[in-house]
Amino acid sequence: MQTSKRLKLLANPAHVSHETIYQAIYALPKGELKAELTQQLRQAHKTRRPRAAGTKRADVLKNITPISAGPADVEQRLIPGHWEADLIKGNKSAVATLVERTTRFTILAKLPDAKASSVLEALADSVKRLPEAMLLSLTYDRGREMAQHETLASRLNITVYFADPYSPWQRGTNEDTNGLIRQYLPKGTDLFVHDQIYLNQIAHALNMRPRAALNYANPIEAFEAATGARPSDFG
Repeated sequence: MQTSKRLKLLANPAHVSHETIYQAIYALPKGELKAELTQQLRQAHKTRRPRAAGTKRADVLKNITPISAGPADVEQRLIPGHWEADLIKGNKSAVATLVERTTRFTILAKLPDAKASSVLEALADSVKRLPEAMLLSLTYDRGREMAQHETLASRLNITVYFADPYSPWQRGTNEDTNGLIRQYLPKGTDLFVHDQIYLNQIAHALNMRPRAALNYANPIEAFEAATGARPSDFG
């Protein structure tokens, strides 16, 4: 995507779409050259997965609020305080990831396992010290690990929204952030060996990273502008 947009910015006559670039990388090279090229991609998959790939989940969540019921300020990022969350999984292990939609501020939380009770405690504990104005809603997918979403909403006094099935773009900020996190926590590795101190260091590195969406401010600066205080004040 970055290569495609950069070519367009330079008015390069060889400008091509990001889809064409991906197809060329995955379809044309062979052997060692293909391995070298795919390693340069952010998520470095050996093969390209279909966008709709995924295993059908049993609908075990009750009394959910769909994302379509959310107010316009969530979708349009008009005010901060709306979060997206997910799990990134490793070899029989997982880490909870949270990102605030307006500031892109990121939090990682260590999990003992991916059970609903563990996810409830990790999500609640990771944000409970934030100012009330920065805790308005949380959007998640329909994973069974969110079976205790009503308890989470009550404990934090927030609204929990759920994306439509197989619609990761509805949590695009979190999906993009997970791609960055995977540079530190690769797929297939044992995430359980990393303590909370290391996860905090990863989050801090991401929160110090300038973002084009923030006019090249970083998420810590955006968070401070939104709240009048640094995130460390609530750590």
